Amino acid sequence: MNLHALRLFHVIAETGSVTRASELLNISQPAISAQIRKLEKELGLPLLKAQGRGIALTDVGDKLFTYSRRLFAVEQQIEQFLQDYKMGELGHIRLAATYLPAHFLVPTWIAKFKSQYEHVEMSINTTNSTDALKQLLNLEVDLAIYGGLPETYPESVHAEEMFRDELWFVVSPKHRYAGQRVSLHDMVREPFVMREIGSSTRERFMALCRTYNAQAPRIALQFNGLNETVQAVIAGYGASFVSALVVREYVERGLLSRVFVEGVDLMNTISVYTRKNEPLSPAVQRFVDLIREHPHG
Repeated sequence: MNLHALRLFHVIAETGSVTRASELLNISQPAISAQIRKLEKELGLPLLKAQGRGIALTDVGDKLFTYSRRLFAVEQQIEQFLQDYKMGELGHIRLAATYLPAHFLVPTWIAKFKSQYEHVEMSINTTNSTDALKQLLNLEVDLAIYGGLPETYPESVHAEEMFRDELWFVVSPKHRYAGQRVSLHDMVREPFVMREIGSSTRERFMALCRTYNAQAPRIALQFNGLNETVQAVIAGYGASFVSALVVREYVERGLLSRVFVEGVDLMNTISVYTRKNEPLSPAVQRFVDLIREHPHG
């Protein structure tokens, strides 16, 4: 079926006039009439009939108008959907984030984003940095948010730094090193409470020991979450190496204490990772833009 001719028929049926349809479509009346005759010939059915000085729909024309109204209403919905999608008003953002940004940064970013783009769907998977990168490379997510060392990222990934804070050694206030300045070699003799293998902070700690030729720390307790890690140290067991963003409030409240390790001054960098040479969807691009504007949440 010729959809152009069907559109002409639809406008005639809607306005009840070939003249009015001609004005709305900016097409001459003879051209419209010729197209309608051609459509009727193609269908083998009369769609319009003379009525006084005007025209009316035949029975089949009236039924066809019901269907064409649905068809072109859906067309308008499609056009609106595509326009909204282009503007980032619709879409689905799939995000993988490590525990630190997932708990301390992402919720605020999402709240700000959803207040502007409430119809955009969002799926957030909280994991460690190794799995976040794996999900990004396997096309399971659109972007990943985590920290780590730039040299560990493959060439196919683009990293953009968004947030930076310090990495601290922390212990219970009752620990003998609480508030003290000690060497790294002494610090690593303490039992440590850390996240699981694959955590970027844990990898930073291991790399730090290798750089200073210190023995590998003894990971006496291992958790899959930051909160459990911090709570174990607050309870009085061991030490931890963690982002200041996570423990600053506990230190200020006196529930944890810093240990100042000589010669160690490391920063924790949180970045947004995307696949290189792959354009972001409009909604994902809007979300990344928002993070750039509000990097601290």
